[in-house]
Amino acid sequence: MKRWRSLPRASLLLSTVLCAWSAGPALAEPAPTPPAPLKVCMSEDNAPLSMARKGQLSGFDVAMAEAVAAELGRPLSLVPFESELESDANFAIEVNALLSAGVCDLVSGFPLLSTDLGKPVRASAKTPDFPGAKRFPLRPWIPLGTLVASDPYQGMALQLVQRAESPAANTLGELKNQTIGAVAGTLGGTLVATFNGGALVPHMVSLSQNEDEWAALTAGRVDALLVPTTAWDVVRKRQADAASRLRAGTPLPLGVNLGWVALAEQAPLLAAVNRVAAREADLQQWAQAVAMQRLRPTLPAVVESLTLTALLAP
Repeated sequence: MKRWRSLPRASLLLSTVLCAWSAGPALAEPAPTPPAPLKVCMSEDNAPLSMARKGQLSGFDVAMAEAVAAELGRPLSLVPFESELESDANFAIEVNALLSAGVCDLVSGFPLLSTDLGKPVRASAKTPDFPGAKRFPLRPWIPLGTLVASDPYQGMALQLVQRAESPAANTLGELKNQTIGAVAGTLGGTLVATFNGGALVPHMVSLSQNEDEWAALTAGRVDALLVPTTAWDVVRKRQADAASRLRAGTPLPLGVNLGWVALAEQAPLLAAVNRVAAREADLQQWAQAVAMQRLRPTLPAVVESLTLTALLAP
């Protein structure tokens, strides 16, 4: 009988211990896992959109990337890359390789041509140079994915730049016997050489890609150049004294826009890019901060190929 009377006392002791344990300090909940960085690849030599100096990227696209990361609530990691100088180098393939290798989640500054979007024309490729990449011969071949694009955020255009003392012209047809530089292998050079059936060839000065076309212009070797608006933006900012002796015509739209791209499985990220691309006041402010001409995208947003008919008309 004594043994049975001791049971309530033992139960009371156990209850006391359990209550004391439950009243003690609560166990700390595990800290939430921080969001993964948003990795954005940008060309290291595409001023004023993106440029790398001492390993740091700056430019219009950087400001946009910061806004996209904020939209997603993720820290930002910028990855500069350099296009390879292979004979078969293809920008769309290089970008696809970077995304497919997981080097980045998004790539900015991509020309929106339908032929470069969707499934790739090759099954695999090596990545271009980026920080931490192995030497090119040692890089693995990366199976390529399907590219999808954001809404456009910037248009592309050419601009006729002349010496200030030359008669003003906005188009090639208005040059009226002025000498014009044609840089080999560039879109501007090709347009000059083929304009109106070669009408400008007698007044054309051929320039190699190793020559300083701006020095040729300011020194009077040529009277005019046809260049991308971004090239003129860079000269205005970096060579203000030289630019003060020059004059630029109205931008001539190419009918091609720039956007951002991702792999199809990362397409939800592009919704944040689209929200930022719609913030026109911010885009204007970022363009002004880097002395870049803000060119609104043209329609259609994505085109099949570059059409030069309007630019080649007399």
